[in-house]
Amino acid sequence: MLAKDIMTKEVITIKAYARIYELTKLLAEHHISGVPVCDESGKVVGMVTEADLIELRNGTQVKDIMTREVISVSVDTPIEEVAAILHTKKIKRVPVYDQGRLVGIISRADIVAAMAQKLSR
Repeated sequence: MLAKDIMTKEVITIKAYARIYELTKLLAEHHISGVPVCDESGKVVGMVTEADLIELRNGTQVKDIMTREVISVSVDTPIEEVAAILHTKKIKRVPVYDQGRLVGIISRADIVAAMAQKLSR
């Protein structure tokens, strides 16, 4: 199985200049724990998570608390490799790209669901 087989295709994102309040509302309303941060052109410039909020860094905008180094995978990355990246980098989600364009996101829950599907066969 490849990343494209298990990724969530409708990626919820937030702008770097969004207020922290908007981020908390977005995470709560969608029952998610993190999102890619995009600039005005739609390019991913960071990731922001519940952990970033809880660290209570100073700032009023998403850009003030986001993680700027984004680890990502391609649509053709095997899910075993995605799982290894999540584990070794101690992260909970990775954006998925196809020819430089954001097309999905994979979380640990997606990996577990794929494992459950594979093991039930």
